Amino acid sequence: MSREKVSFMNLLFSLFDLTSRIIAFILYSVNFTRIGTVYMPRIKVEVIDSIKDAAYSAIEYASTLKDSKYADLRVGVSESKTAHSENGTAKGMSEDYGFSFGVRVVAGGMGAWGYYGQPLGVSDLRGKKIEKVFKNSLKTAYNRAVANASGRQRTLCSLNQRGETSLSTALTEVKLAKIDVRQDTFKISFEKDPRAIALNDVLELNTDVSRQMKGISAEVRFAYTGIYTGIIRELFCSSEGARIDQIVPLTQGIIYVVAQQADKAPEMYVDYLGDLKGWEVLEGKNVHKLSFLDFALLRTKETVELAGAEFLKSTNEPVVVVTNPHFNTLLVHEIVGHPTEADRVLKMETAYAGRSWFFRGFDNNQLGKQVASKLVSAYSDPLTEGYGHYKYDAEGVPAKKVSLIENGILKGFMNSRETAAILDQEPNGSMRATDPVLVPLVRMTNTFFANGSRNPEEIIAEVKDGYYIANHKIPSISESRENFRITAQKVYKIENGKLTKLYRSGGITADSKDFLMSIDAVGNDFAIFPIPNCGKGQPMQTMRVGNGGPTLRGKARLTGC
Repeated sequence: MSREKVSFMNLLFSLFDLTSRIIAFILYSVNFTRIGTVYMPRIKVEVIDSIKDAAYSAIEYASTLKDSKYADLRVGVSESKTAHSENGTAKGMSEDYGFSFGVRVVAGGMGAWGYYGQPLGVSDLRGKKIEKVFKNSLKTAYNRAVANASGRQRTLCSLNQRGETSLSTALTEVKLAKIDVRQDTFKISFEKDPRAIALNDVLELNTDVSRQMKGISAEVRFAYTGIYTGIIRELFCSSEGARIDQIVPLTQGIIYVVAQQADKAPEMYVDYLGDLKGWEVLEGKNVHKLSFLDFALLRTKETVELAGAEFLKSTNEPVVVVTNPHFNTLLVHEIVGHPTEADRVLKMETAYAGRSWFFRGFDNNQLGKQVASKLVSAYSDPLTEGYGHYKYDAEGVPAKKVSLIENGILKGFMNSRETAAILDQEPNGSMRATDPVLVPLVRMTNTFFANGSRNPEEIIAEVKDGYYIANHKIPSISESRENFRITAQKVYKIENGKLTKLYRSGGITADSKDFLMSIDAVGNDFAIFPIPNCGKGQPMQTMRVGNGGPTLRGKARLTGC
């Protein structure tokens, strides 16, 4: 055989070996899901490893564009299994993946934002297509940023020419507070990998739980359950040199039960059990320390009992109320968490989500002032366990504990790099997005009232005449969060330090500051509960957050019939 033929054959074998390696990696990174009789490719989180270089190359390209001041890229993959059932009958199950990315650019003479994001699929992984997609998207975001900057400059010139300086001062270039740029990998540990759980097992547990809920008594008219379990991985890189890879598990169960006794109005309740962990969450590794079945049966029995209870009557004057940690989950969420998000504070979210009672303006705000009893402190901490747990936010900012209220004094806000620069604060890693395709927003993380020193039983025992407010239900909040009305799952009368009569369809209402100032006892039973459906933004983003605290005692008016 001639030397030329030997070289040609070696080349063929080399290409065959390379092709085999590529196919082997793709088979490892891409699984297949059966849909009917057709097997469809399914992306796995390991695919992130194969596209890192493309992401880094695209970010380097963005830095070469004229007047490009900053760029970042987020790409994420999720794998999930879900199932739901009603009254012991399976209603559906799925095994799916999500794959998307989003980019942000600050560019133009008068630096402005430009955004772009889109879903991705298997076809985007062919050849070098993914790198082209990233670069084209960054160029689109760059063009939008330049257009925004030009429009801002023209408007500024027009306002100045008309002498409208009060408005022109609001038009400034985007500035980002400096951060500690990191290259890191973060993974939340778990015991039972959601991907190792058979889809049929997810459905069987789900169906069995709703069947047992329905079978508790004839008063249970409807029992619904849903389960989600999966893995989420997100890569972040920026023109500043950030390279961050985070992997997070998530397992969650939801129950919805309706009970009705003869000739009485029905009673219904929805609650969640979940954490950023594996399948062990449904086996008892959660804040309730109950399996999904036991949790569902407990809530069902409570709903049946409530279906026969008397409706709570409203009061015209404040009464003594003791609120439990589950109820305080929604309370701190609404009157402390949201109004300490810096984009609301600066009225960037006014049209969609309201403003903040803590901050009317730079010359009229509550910073450094007493907004609550000296017994009350509140924090936001992504480093603690809960639905708001992470190490880096969607801007690559290292997460840190944020002091919101310290011994009744308002101390600060959750922020982004941009809002931190405006408020002259340190960035604290509070920017998040539901999905990489969406623009990050300032979102509360694990936001809670701090633990106290009192035994909850003692706090109740000291009340001669009052009410025990247990477990949150539905909020109604004013535009700036300065007052609230939140209903509870159940309300008990407190008489001479004892829980006596049970009521339903009740809650409390108060001016936010008045209620916080009235708190005269804080329990030592701190807990963080999951809230999986916090909405904010336009288009709407539904975010998972962790909220909670200990038992509190204060004064508020009762709401009911």
